[in-house]
Amino acid sequence: MPEFLLELLSEEIPARMQARAADDLKRNFAERSAAAGLEFKSAETHVTPRRLVLMVDGLPERTPDLKDEKKGPRVGAPDQAVQGFLKSVGLDSLDKCEKRVVGKAEFWFATVERKGSATADLLPGIVAEIVAAFAWPKSMRWRTTSLRWVRPLQSILCLLNGAPLPGAVVLGRVGMVDTQTGKNFVGDDTLKFGDVSVGHRFMAPEPFAVTSVADYRTKLRLRNVILDQAERRETIARDTARVAADLGLKLRDDPGLLDEVTGLVEWPVALAGEIDAAYMDVPQEILITSMRAHQKYFALLKADGSLAPRFLVIANIDADAAGKANIVAGNERVLRARLSDAKFFWDQDRKVTLESRLPALAQRIFYAGLGTMADKVARVRKLAVAIARHVPECDAHKSDAAAGLAKADLASGMVGEFPELQGVMGRYYALHDRIDAEVADAIRDHYGPLGPNDRCPTAPVSVAVALADKIDTLVGFFAIGEKPTGSKDPFALRRAALGIIRLIVENKLRLPLRATIAAAFGFYGALAGQAGTLTAVADELLQFFADRLKVALREQGVRHDLIDSVFALGGEDDLVRLLARVDALKDFVAGEDGANLLVAYRRAANIVAIEEKKDKARHDGAPDPAAFAAPEERALAAALDAARPAVDAALKAENFVEAMRVLSTLRAPVDAFFDKVTVNAPDAGLRVNRLRMLATIGGTLKSVADFSRIEG
Repeated sequence: MPEFLLELLSEEIPARMQARAADDLKRNFAERSAAAGLEFKSAETHVTPRRLVLMVDGLPERTPDLKDEKKGPRVGAPDQAVQGFLKSVGLDSLDKCEKRVVGKAEFWFATVERKGSATADLLPGIVAEIVAAFAWPKSMRWRTTSLRWVRPLQSILCLLNGAPLPGAVVLGRVGMVDTQTGKNFVGDDTLKFGDVSVGHRFMAPEPFAVTSVADYRTKLRLRNVILDQAERRETIARDTARVAADLGLKLRDDPGLLDEVTGLVEWPVALAGEIDAAYMDVPQEILITSMRAHQKYFALLKADGSLAPRFLVIANIDADAAGKANIVAGNERVLRARLSDAKFFWDQDRKVTLESRLPALAQRIFYAGLGTMADKVARVRKLAVAIARHVPECDAHKSDAAAGLAKADLASGMVGEFPELQGVMGRYYALHDRIDAEVADAIRDHYGPLGPNDRCPTAPVSVAVALADKIDTLVGFFAIGEKPTGSKDPFALRRAALGIIRLIVENKLRLPLRATIAAAFGFYGALAGQAGTLTAVADELLQFFADRLKVALREQGVRHDLIDSVFALGGEDDLVRLLARVDALKDFVAGEDGANLLVAYRRAANIVAIEEKKDKARHDGAPDPAAFAAPEERALAAALDAARPAVDAALKAENFVEAMRVLSTLRAPVDAFFDKVTVNAPDAGLRVNRLRMLATIGGTLKSVADFSRIEG
């Protein structure tokens, strides 16, 4: 079956846009080919800094012929309706239509036959549509083009089974000259499809003809282009690790930088350079960030984990020894200039105290409607002190001090140049000012955790300030209605909620979330009164936390139905207690007694639901002991009477494992009840009393979890 190859060659595509572009190309082709009736076996995309490539296998020679039956107007309908129908199906008379009875009326029907089209005739139009409508995050026009592309588009290789397809992409309307008459006219400036590509920009720039997908891959490799992005990434990872080992050093792990550099080169070559000794007294976070952000260099570490005076650069050319030396020297020269700037900021920032930068925060807006950064600092200070009471061994005075200085480094030159160093620089400047180390660490740590793989703060003061900062942000944005919607979360509120959950759960904090939210809301002062009611904000935020916690637990493999069954009880804002209940429930239903009791619960609940619907009445009252007629009824009632206070005591003591054990004692009497007792007895009073007994089973179990939500 035919194979299809498309290469869109352009100037360098920004690395951050490449993965999405490859996905979009594959999706757009699949959608448009499906609309045209083209099916295919497989499709893959590749992307390098200069080329976006689609390879499709298993295309048909042509699309199938189709027959489509169309229903027309009723027989005897006005001629205008008949003519409109005929026109829509491409017929000129009713001779080729047939009459058919539908219901009580007779209608005209026509069979429309559509011949299939050759794949070679369909693909050029599909490619032109994809290119014209391609959505880049940022795009540009060049020369006189109206076509927008990420960077100037240079050529389009378009082959079906090795043969170039005729076609072109319209770049724009331009003034042109007729070569025969010499007259001027306005026409389309086009980029025609072809069968030619080029290799590496510097090492093999000459054009070459392509005859197949395999030929394309082979010739690119021979011309110093590694087409597969995963292979380029692995090559860079392997070569950087090898060069680092040769130097007796270790490569600093940086997956994000590895991904970015993979998108910058077509033929990666790892080279080692030196960091000028004059800059090695600058904090290593500054050096690493400067090298990473500005130059895309990999940092190297000594055996003790400290920064080594070396770096790795990934060149996009395999030069000879002299050429490599020149590349390294040039990069070292550029790095000296970069680090000189960083050292300047470092030296200048330390000439004033961190505290002296606080007034500048009043000139920085936190967010419209939520005040300035100075306002946020004032709120976080109060909230950190309130939260400190719930963090074991947390010093409230240190929490206040750390919260007061946590945002001060935003006004520093270094953070202005490298925003990603906020907090980190605050700690260095605090230590320089001889501020308590615990306070300084909290300034650095209060932004964490930033993601699922980020270290979660554990120091008491750090935990209190980190919680206060995130809770203040969530309360403020929810109060003014700026909540995440669908896939959009511009203020990273989901990440903040997950950070709060990790801080609480990993540090086993007994933090009452509703009361903490209420305190944070109150610290907004007059703004809180204007923004919305406390109850609404608290309810929305607690539901938001519940949703985030469900996501986190599902990722850990906890069954969603168990999570739902505990959350359904409502009124729980202690995450540690809630998770303990989920864990106990998980173990309970995994055991034989729990599984069987769950089956019995469902049976009881179903019977009660059916009979209540039939009786149009509730059967949720307490059963009358005097009406018991069978020993199994009395045994079950006694077991329930013994279980209820024992379960309540265990729940009060937060011993959820014990609560589940008590529930497991109900299995035998419940099984015996169902084996020996007829619920729908002929006597109406006895029947109702037994239905109440079944309802009592459900009520007892529901004190632990909503068993109706548990599956299996």
